[in-house]
Amino acid sequence: MFIVNLNYIKPLEEVDKYLHEHINYLEEQYSLGNFVASGKKIPRTGGVILSKIRFLSDLEKILHEDPFHKAKLATYEITEFIPSMTAKEFENLKELV
Repeated sequence: MFIVNLNYIKPLEEVDKYLHEHINYLEEQYSLGNFVASGKKIPRTGGVILSKIRFLSDLEKILHEDPFHKAKLATYEITEFIPSMTAKEFENLKELV
């Protein structure tokens, strides 16, 4: 599982020009089962995506399709982790060993 930490490197006025395209991209990734949660940071300096994709290389390919990435609006910091404990309603996120 991966946490993707987006940090905007351009002003919000530039980011907002691509927001609709970014939302469409997120919706597509949800429909493909690639993302399980996402949202903007408070204060609005970027966003966070939670992904259950298995391989880092696959996630990197998917993130390169993000309109924010294509327009060079954000940097992406990726953290891999293995959920070993969850609330009951999120048990499906635990890795099978």
